[in-house]
Amino acid sequence: MLTRLILTDFRNHADLTIAPGPGFVVLTGENGAGKTNVLEAVSLLAPGRGLRRAALGDMARQNGPGGFGVAADLTGDVAIATGTHAAAPERRIVRVQGSAVAATALAEWLTVVWLTPAMDRLFVEPAGERRRFLDRLTLALSSAHAMHANRYEAAMRARNRLLADDAAPDREWLSALEAQMAEHGAAIDAARRETVAALAERLVEQPDGPFARAGLALEGWTGASNSLAADLARGRARDAAAGRALVGPHRSDLVVTHLGKGQAAGLCSTGEQKALLLGLILAHADLVAERTGAPPVLLLDEVAAHLDPLRRAALFDRLSGMGQVWMTGTEDALFADLGRDFFRLQLT
Repeated sequence: MLTRLILTDFRNHADLTIAPGPGFVVLTGENGAGKTNVLEAVSLLAPGRGLRRAALGDMARQNGPGGFGVAADLTGDVAIATGTHAAAPERRIVRVQGSAVAATALAEWLTVVWLTPAMDRLFVEPAGERRRFLDRLTLALSSAHAMHANRYEAAMRARNRLLADDAAPDREWLSALEAQMAEHGAAIDAARRETVAALAERLVEQPDGPFARAGLALEGWTGASNSLAADLARGRARDAAAGRALVGPHRSDLVVTHLGKGQAAGLCSTGEQKALLLGLILAHADLVAERTGAPPVLLLDEVAAHLDPLRRAALFDRLSGMGQVWMTGTEDALFADLGRDFFRLQLT
């Protein structure tokens, strides 16, 4: 967990230091106070683009000196940090114990999973949003997942450029890129399927409660056939015309159903979709704790405001003892069921 968080010229925070304890970390304040900005800063301490997927240049404080910094101390005397310099606002810098490392290395030190209001539409959004969500869950269970995803994406971009820019592309170079996509694509697919299978098993075993149980399946391309390189080679003309690769793990979709109703999640009510998502996140946190020995850091943005009092109390009870859980809200009353044993910071 985080024992200290320091923000420097990040979003609306010129200089903010937080020393949270274990358990619940509650940030309250009016709209625009910067509560979600703090959660975004924490999310940047894991691989990826953070919970907003914003450009790095947009994270630096407006009218500030340029660049930003996010640093944290973790249990075990580990110091991690990320940020940018004013001279290179889109170049991310990551350090662990003072030494420069690749962003993917952060997965070895901190596991972060989040739920934001924007994710309430996850089940009706395009498949890419669900893939990103699944990849975040998978990364928490397999630290190598980010490396495989980055290398797959890099090889795919290079192949797309080669097909688009060259009327007679080098076949050997194309074959090498397709072999890389096949190697890393198979690893991506295997890790995703293992995550989906483990989560689905856990969800089926859970009793009915205030949060609906989700059925999960991964639909689309599978790496079991080991045919991706050959499929890509056969589809070069087609992919050149389309401007993108039309086969591979980047075309998969996470299929979610409401087990109690036997209905696709996308057809459920807004409240049911929220309950499905919460149930999935909670089951995943349990799975991570079981597999790794430590629960993930959970970032729950405005989660209490969208629940009735019964489900809100049930959520807090379910989260109790689950590790460090960061939550935001506009009113202190939303967190009355937590009692007194939690860290609270009011932002103004």
